[in-house]
Amino acid sequence: MTKNQWISPFLVAAALFAGNAFAHTDAAPVEVEGAWIRATVPGQQGTGGFMRLKAKEPLTLVGVRSPAAGVAELHEMKMEGDVMRMRAIKALPLPAGKTVELKSGGHHLMLQQLKAPLPKGSEVLMTLEFRNAKDEPSLLHLKVPVATSAPAGATPAPAHARGHAH
Repeated sequence: MTKNQWISPFLVAAALFAGNAFAHTDAAPVEVEGAWIRATVPGQQGTGGFMRLKAKEPLTLVGVRSPAAGVAELHEMKMEGDVMRMRAIKALPLPAGKTVELKSGGHHLMLQQLKAPLPKGSEVLMTLEFRNAKDEPSLLHLKVPVATSAPAGATPAPAHARGHAH
């Protein structure tokens, strides 16, 4: 049986679930705050996910999955000359005890090839995959609220489709 942890950004609750890709995976020792996904309009194929992560031990965020999207990736945005560029990255280090913010204009989660619009007030299931210093995997399952703007305490993020190149 695999131990995983479901965390709602507003109510923290632990549960045990079976059946992920690993023979044995412990719940990731990560605190999540201010998580949200930007709401979409019909026909929109991508959106961003934002949150603050604080690892209890050194970890690396190495993946993201969501049944709401055909593709879910870690992304970063960087200035190249006068142009803000976005690109997928394979890993994001999370130092122990330090808050790492996934926000617009920096590191964030990207959901692409959306299977349906994500209306305000809905929730998106996501799984974050981490590796520790021993390269042992852990997963964190999230129910992330969909909103048109950042919830109180979260960093506001402008619409993802403007002002940058891929």
